[in-house]
Formats: sequence, structure tokens, C-alpha cells
Amino acid sequence: MAAGLHAPILDWYAENARDLPWRHPDATPWGILVSEIMLQQTPVARVLPVWIEWMERWPTPAALAAEPPGEAVRHWGRLGYPRRALNLHACARAITADHDGRVPAGYDELRRLPGIGDYTAAAVASFAYGRSHAVLDTNVRRVLARAVRGEEYPPKATTTAERRLAESLVPGLDAPRWAVAVMELGALVCTARAPRCADCPVAVSCAWRLAGRPAYDGPERRGQTYAGTDRQCRGRLLAVLRDAHGAVPKEALDAVWDDAPQRERALDGLVADGLAEALPDGTYRLPT
Repeated sequence: MAAGLHAPILDWYAENARDLPWRHPDATPWGILVSEIMLQQTPVARVLPVWIEWMERWPTPAALAAEPPGEAVRHWGRLGYPRRALNLHACARAITADHDGRVPAGYDELRRLPGIGDYTAAAVASFAYGRSHAVLDTNVRRVLARAVRGEEYPPKATTTAERRLAESLVPGLDAPRWAVAVMELGALVCTARAPRCADCPVAVSCAWRLAGRPAYDGPERRGQTYAGTDRQCRGRLLAVLRDAHGAVPKEALDAVWDDAPQRERALDGLVADGLAEALPDGTYRLPT
């Protein structure tokens, strides 16, 4: 099974890989870590300009660690899920204080950094340091579910069986390239809603295609809504704080969202999450 997947997918990747700066030979472990956190639930097209700006401003963990956390939130812009900015800032401080400013190479050390989960630790160890790990993001899980298990989608949460399958497919040589190749195949060809099976390098052996592309029979998969949600409200409030470069009167926040109970709930949530500070005079600002 592994031999039938490795060669065609790696050959396909050699011809079709996107030219992304965090994949360049001169990409630093810090740059790779930043990219992996930014790319969580966010498309490459939105991440790329923000990643470039971040790396110009903060080319090392120490550079970011020297700034207040509010600056990380400010420059996160509209990538969404802004707690990731706080996690990156906390990572930068931990790396600077505990690892002499160098991103650690070991999976276990990476896993102990603030906000770093299984996937990110495996990805950074693989892509930055050439370590051999099963790197399981959404795209990889979908490719393996279809090509090997014959299922349209993987389970909602990663299972032990999935991890064992992924680990069994890690090649002895060039494991990092295999990981990014499968990831790229899922991002560009074996997509969630409109897979391009005619362009897939393993279509002839894909268990899902050979079974007639059976529809997913698990729990209903619903797309995330955004309009009118607390998340949208939080984004509006946070945009005011990002643009202000100082404390903001409550009236300026009230003006961007009409539903007062929802607005107050969202604002309280931003404060509780450390994304905003409430000052004694009733104003608000980004964290310092």
C-alpha cells in the first residue's frame, strides 16, 4: 500500500507544489512555526501577506517577545481566531526565556510550548528539522480517508486508527517531504467539497473512487456560520481596538454593534481571553 502511494504523490508534488516562503530552504524554524499557527483554519492566500509582514517585523522569537502582546494582536489583522496571536507571543517569550531564543527541535519540547498541539509540534519538528513524524492536518486526514479507507471524510476528531495508519505510511527516507506532499494534495486536488479525481496521482488505486465515491454516512457536517455571531461581534470590537493605538472610549465600541447584550457578552469575552484590557476609567485597549 505505501509503495503505491509514495512515488506518485511525491512525483506529483515535485511538479505541482506551490512556491511558499515558509517552504524555502532558507526558511527558519521560527518562520515555519509562525506559518503553521497562522495556517490553522485560515487559507494560504490570507496568511501569506500577514506572514511576510510578521517576519519582516519580528524575524526572531526574541524580537516578538520584546513587544507587548497587544502588538501581536494588532498585527494579526483579520486572520481570525486572534487568540492564536497571543499563543505566538507566549511561544516567543517561552522560546526566548527557556530555549536561548531557538525554536526547539524535539516534538516533546515543542508540545510544551504555549498553544502548541500534536499537529503543530509534529509539523515544526518535520518541516524545520527534518524529523520523522506523522503530520495529520485536515487535508492529510481527508486524503488518507479516501485513498486508503474508502471514506469521503475522516471522523470529526482524530482517532487512534487514523494515527496508526498515518504512522505506517511515513517513509524511512524523506518523511518531511512526504508529509507536505500529502498535505498539498489535499489542499489542491482532494478537496473537501469538489475533489478533482481526474487530476489525482493516486486515482487508479483510491479506495473511495473505486467504491464509487460513496457519500459520507456519519453525523451531519455543517458549515460554520459567521454573520450575526458572537465571533463576528468580537471581530468588530477588536478591529476598533487594533486601529486605535491607544485606549478607546466605550462609546466607540458601542457604535459598531447594535445588539447591546451580545456586544457586552463579546466584550467581556475579549477581556477574559486576554485580548483586551478594561481600564479603571471605563476605556479599553489591547493588552500590554
